[in-house]
Amino acid sequence: MAARVAAGAGGGDALPLLDDLMPWSVRPLRPGRAWVTAPDAASLRARWDLLAAAEGAEQERLFRPSRSRTPLTPAASLPGRPTGTSAFARDPGPYPEPVRILHGAFDEQWLIPDHRLLDAARPELWRVADGHQLFAVEHGYVPQDNGPALSATALLPDGRSPAGRPGRIRPLYRRPGGREPNLAPGLSALLAARYGVPVTAEHVLAWTLASALPSPAGPLVPLPADGGPWAEGVELGQELLRLHLRGARGGERPRMPGGRRPYVRAAIPPRPTGPHYDAAEEAIVLGEGRVSPVAAGAWDFRVSGVRILELWLGRRTATAEGPPADGLEAVGPRGWPQERTTELLELVSVLALLAGLRPRQQALRERLERADVLTRDELRTAGLLPVPATARLPASVLDHQEEGPEGQFALL
Repeated sequence: MAARVAAGAGGGDALPLLDDLMPWSVRPLRPGRAWVTAPDAASLRARWDLLAAAEGAEQERLFRPSRSRTPLTPAASLPGRPTGTSAFARDPGPYPEPVRILHGAFDEQWLIPDHRLLDAARPELWRVADGHQLFAVEHGYVPQDNGPALSATALLPDGRSPAGRPGRIRPLYRRPGGREPNLAPGLSALLAARYGVPVTAEHVLAWTLASALPSPAGPLVPLPADGGPWAEGVELGQELLRLHLRGARGGERPRMPGGRRPYVRAAIPPRPTGPHYDAAEEAIVLGEGRVSPVAAGAWDFRVSGVRILELWLGRRTATAEGPPADGLEAVGPRGWPQERTTELLELVSVLALLAGLRPRQQALRERLERADVLTRDELRTAGLLPVPATARLPASVLDHQEEGPEGQFALL
């Protein structure tokens, strides 16, 4: 058997990649036009109505054509979404109800699920997105960044990265209904034999959230040689997963303990400017509006080197500070909706709670640096690597026909 090394001693090449452990991955969505997503669903309906009512050159201008999509491009319907398949200019069809997505890291937005409007919608993700599915989303790698290497979500993720090259989207299951875990064949059995406990796909995801290290090749996942660190890491990872899911799958919505819960101390104006952080008062300042207490760890929580709260707020206040948006992107709420405040308070809580778990993550990382871990060579000796080519391909999940362009059935 190949020699084992400590996680901090063997270099990145010695540790398995997340790509080794969860081999099927999908590239990020490529919408091709910004107006198909929005923080609120009502804006999307208004944009659709304007586009559908326009004609000719005006419709083309609003549409923002690309090489992949124009108003004259037919497209197959997205799996599970009964939308029009003829060219939008000829027959827009009924408005498809928007879907909640994860727009990059920790930013929940809405998307119009019409394949004719999306350059690359990744239908293989839509086929397995159901009430049992979870997604691991790799973050773009930025040198010297110590933020998380990946996120987890029950929403359909678009894979957008705040900075750096976007990572891959890895469904936890290859088939609907939580069937066929997206794990290297034999991984669960190998780990269960070593640790003396059952190892499920969600255990692997939880461990990865707690232990993964960013690298240019993708997240590195140190696997301990014995069960002590594993139990600690899975427990920590399950707490992280609960926060990432934000109440999905029947869990509780994240809440700060009493006395630390953020509140609106001064009303947020309809067109707030900022944001700024008042460290002395632990407050986010949005024009005349103030939200506190906001822990410094929440405000400074970064992904790929970018502050998440600053990015989230900047996307929602850009119209107040920058030049007027053009086209359908300019269509949005006239003020600051109440639900946006609710989402902000929850995001502050999520990031504060995640920041509060960082000391435990650091302690786990230090423990792994002293512990023996499984190397890629050892996984090869055990027959897990290289994974079969079929494990990197989507499973055949079709139990029905899907409608292709112009109403023809898709041949898949």
